[in-house]
Amino acid sequence: MTATSEQIDVLVVGAGPAGLMAAEVISGAGFFVVVTEAKPSPARKFLMAGKSGLNLTKDEPFEEFLSAYDPLHPYLRSALKEFGPNDVVSWAEGLGQEMFTGSSGRVFPTVMKASPLLRAWLERLSSRGVELRRNWRMTELSETVAFDTSEGEKTIAPRAIVLALGGASWARLGSSGAWTEQVERFVDLAPFAPSNVGLTVDWTPHMERHFGKPVKGVKLTCGRFETRGEFIISKRGLEGSGIYSVSRGFRDGAKLRVDLLPDWSEEKLKKTLIQRKTKETLTKFLKRALRLSPEKIALLMEFAGPQSEDLSAALKGLEIEGAKFRPMDEAISTAGGVRFESLSDHLEALRSPGLFFAGEMLDWDAPTGGYLLTACLASGRLAGRGVIASLA
Repeated sequence: MTATSEQIDVLVVGAGPAGLMAAEVISGAGFFVVVTEAKPSPARKFLMAGKSGLNLTKDEPFEEFLSAYDPLHPYLRSALKEFGPNDVVSWAEGLGQEMFTGSSGRVFPTVMKASPLLRAWLERLSSRGVELRRNWRMTELSETVAFDTSEGEKTIAPRAIVLALGGASWARLGSSGAWTEQVERFVDLAPFAPSNVGLTVDWTPHMERHFGKPVKGVKLTCGRFETRGEFIISKRGLEGSGIYSVSRGFRDGAKLRVDLLPDWSEEKLKKTLIQRKTKETLTKFLKRALRLSPEKIALLMEFAGPQSEDLSAALKGLEIEGAKFRPMDEAISTAGGVRFESLSDHLEALRSPGLFFAGEMLDWDAPTGGYLLTACLASGRLAGRGVIASLA
């Protein structure tokens, strides 16, 4: 500790959902909390997620909800059990946000934006004495924490530290994963890997007129992951929630297969296929008899071809060949990060008491659909409770 170090109760580094939740819990116990943010404004990724409708959580049976995090570490299970989907809804309503549940079970603020909730949240934190410092970039982590600021180098000597620095995607919003060199002596790290990310496909020219079009009513399977939903054919490849939901299987090396007629049995399909008229083109037959959309037909031709040896198998399990992951920085989230095995059950570093971790820094994975934000909030709360216990 230097003579010029500012002495405070708790330092939270990273003003995303996990860091802000930790600050809320700790300040609620009467401790003075400083939150630092490297960017000019807090929660940039949170705000970006809200542009398409802020999906805070998912309304479904709790065990089904937990299965989305498979494999689920006991520490994260504990965090989600203490602050699960119902608690997230109550918390948001406590910030003046009216909530609604969509037909898919996804839960949103009625205004479908993140900014009103964030504004109310920051106001509540400020009323509790939490101090938010923008454009403070952490440069050194030890007993004191050094920052590069617009006023030069500053150092803080906190009694406890919570790091909530995000994963390794969307660097422009602050989550670059650059923090690994600063924390690797305190905790064990798992390599980063992309999650909830689109696929690159080198399309043939005939696909161009389908760019931007959705493919609806399909079942996607990739290894042990399976979902019913939709995706988008983009100029670069395949995007959308259906692809993201099974991307973990693709990352593990499994083949992506699409059932273009998930409500048809194989028996019904085979009986229908033999009814094709001799002079009827395949495209016309697929439209007439199977009512396939132009986008589904285009995908079938792209990956199986008009002379498919087993059309039934191709329709029920079209293999997407030659696809590759988009770059990790384009991923919505990442797997990898701080291993739970190097932490206590309150997310405190075993090798460095007083240092806590939360949010996407931790090595967990989940699809989109409300699971990501719920786990960030829950882990921030768990770390905050750990800090309170440590200081007490």
